[in-house]
Amino acid sequence: MEEIECKPSTHEVVIEASISRIGRPEKNNNGNGVREAPYPSCSDVLTRIHAGYFRISISLGSQALLWKVLTQPNGVSRDVLHVFSSLPSTVYVFLWCLAVLTHVSLSFVYVLRCYFHFRLVKAEFLHHIGVNYLYAPWISWLILLQSAPVLLPNTSLLYLILCWTFIVPLVMLDVKIYGQWFTTEKRFLSVMANPTSQISVIGNLVATRAAAEMGWKESAVCMWSLGMVHYLVLFVTLYQRLSGRNSLPMILRPTFFLFFAAPSMASLAWNSITGDFDYTSKMLFFFSLFLFVSLVCRPFLFKKSMKKFNVAWWAYSFPVTFIALAAVQYAREVKSHVATLLMLVLSVTSVLVFLGLMMLTAANTYWLLRDTDDPILNISKKSKFAA
Repeated sequence: MEEIECKPSTHEVVIEASISRIGRPEKNNNGNGVREAPYPSCSDVLTRIHAGYFRISISLGSQALLWKVLTQPNGVSRDVLHVFSSLPSTVYVFLWCLAVLTHVSLSFVYVLRCYFHFRLVKAEFLHHIGVNYLYAPWISWLILLQSAPVLLPNTSLLYLILCWTFIVPLVMLDVKIYGQWFTTEKRFLSVMANPTSQISVIGNLVATRAAAEMGWKESAVCMWSLGMVHYLVLFVTLYQRLSGRNSLPMILRPTFFLFFAAPSMASLAWNSITGDFDYTSKMLFFFSLFLFVSLVCRPFLFKKSMKKFNVAWWAYSFPVTFIALAAVQYAREVKSHVATLLMLVLSVTSVLVFLGLMMLTAANTYWLLRDTDDPILNISKKSKFAA
């Protein structure tokens, strides 16, 4: 419960609003009027913008990467190639600039959160769900680098410096989190594992692709092996685990899409290492496609999580974009009508999901900043009460 004071000119009324009503219009003392709740202050924004919001910038960056790959003259069939080559390059550049602006803004806000509310950031790091999203800012930076226009070639010194600047924090998080999984009794993987744990795997695979594009093959193989070994262990653990105290909240059900995001990115990363979409890349792509179809055929799994818009919905976007990127590479390798059709279906689906989430976010920004059902915010509240 929280108390909201309302001071009319004649008398004072105290309205008790439950958490479920925050973010909705409030009735006055007569019951026939409606008063809008005040817009969140700057301090409220700093306490609510957690690392999970970087899913938005990951989705923007991966969508820019998809447009960049589609417009590259390499491959598929002449008709399809002509359609994509005729797309205006300004759309891709605008999308990339929007992704950079969004990520820089979120990063600035999160740096302020670290400075003014470090206790909340610490609470995220100590939580079995919140800690996984700390990979998201670095993943987004690496994707933005890979989707950058030709003004920043991957052979330049600046690209090399930036790339390793963003990879090093990922490796540090790996050492910390993966080390805890097999050395700390209260944080064993069997206890801490949840679908969001796969974000760490995606981080390693995105770093693999970035290193491979720079020509650092040995480093790329190292990161790829690290990511894939932990993905296999995670997949088996999550596949057979029983529900317990660390089960995933209903509102985070969209993160089940991470199950096929990891093998899709692994397929792309291995393609970058070998320079060819070989059998290993194809097997990973087919596996991710199977998981994608398995989830799409179970819409009731996400029914309860779709009742109210939440930032967790952005977990639908970038996994679909990753599998669309893998489908593009597969179509360029196979050069068949079925592969081309699959590429078109997944690419169009990715764009439609992305546009839908963009419109929903724009229409619900006010309510999003006042959302009280977000599990990460509940983490912050528990930390506040404990302090």
